[in-house]
Amino acid sequence: MTCSVAQCLEVVGEWWSLLIVRDAFLGVTRFDDFQARLGISRNILTRRLNHLVDSGVLMRVAYSEHPPRSEYRLTRKGRDLWHVITAMRQWGDRWARPAGPGVEIRHAACGHVVSAVPACSHCGEPLDARSVTAVPGPGAVTGDRDRAATLYKQTLAGTGEA
Repeated sequence: MTCSVAQCLEVVGEWWSLLIVRDAFLGVTRFDDFQARLGISRNILTRRLNHLVDSGVLMRVAYSEHPPRSEYRLTRKGRDLWHVITAMRQWGDRWARPAGPGVEIRHAACGHVVSAVPACSHCGEPLDARSVTAVPGPGAVTGDRDRAATLYKQTLAGTGEA
């Protein structure tokens, strides 16, 4: 599929992969620590870590030669998943944790607990599904262009601007 969401899911769409990335953001770097925190079998963890390394989300960094041992650290590509993990955590905090968040995120500069809020990179206005429209991008193929054009027309019709 040419869809960017599908491409992302090819890399991190499997349950354990996102939990590994989540734990990497929380500072977990070693195989045994991932295994202990997640309760995942060693063979599945090995496959998931290898996939994340092969996909460029994590990198292996040796920390011992005898015996050979490596840590797993987020790459730039992996760190770019912070917003994805944060959005999922915030959704889970709101809809799946009636007792409240299990983890709070504090802004290092001011110390306050924060919620990530998507905003327009041009004007700064908050974004939600009703405040945006889909239009074909530079990498769109014919099917993408047709779907985006239809969505755009439907959106405009819904606002009375068609």
